[in-house]
Amino acid sequence: MTEATALLRLQHGREDALAWFIDKYTPYVCTVIRWLIGGSMSEADVEEVASDVFLVLWERADRLTVETVRPWLGGVARNKARQKLRDRGLTLSLDDDLLVIDEEGPEQALEREERDRTVRAAVLDMEAGDREIFLRYYYHCQPIAVIARELDMPESTVKSRLRRGREKLRIALKDKV
Repeated sequence: MTEATALLRLQHGREDALAWFIDKYTPYVCTVIRWLIGGSMSEADVEEVASDVFLVLWERADRLTVETVRPWLGGVARNKARQKLRDRGLTLSLDDDLLVIDEEGPEQALEREERDRTVRAAVLDMEAGDREIFLRYYYHCQPIAVIARELDMPESTVKSRLRRGREKLRIALKDKV
């Protein structure tokens, strides 16, 4: 099913279309939510906020076009995550909507930053195809079957390239950290 078809079906109240959007956009929506709330809430809270986002999609699908679905979902996810934070009595700083919860000391923060730089450099050093698969799987939480289908390659190839990427990352972390 294409996104246009799914949106049209959703606008006509078809639950299978909602399931299609949930399958496609849950990793994206959860990433937006996690980015905003950080470690201040549990995974169950993230799932609850994501469910709220898709409920709003169901209720307001008639207002959307194919071009606006993804940014609209991101905006709703941000707003719902902020609302959840407010409901819990937590606040966001005015700078970049970052949640300020500092539980680590300066040494731990420095170690984490160095590890993050090393991981980022190792991922950026991967070949473009391997990097895309790695980011889709680990950052965007896409299942292997979806990655394989969207990149038109066998699942075994995706698994091999993920293994190769993990090995490069392991070596980079062993040498640097």
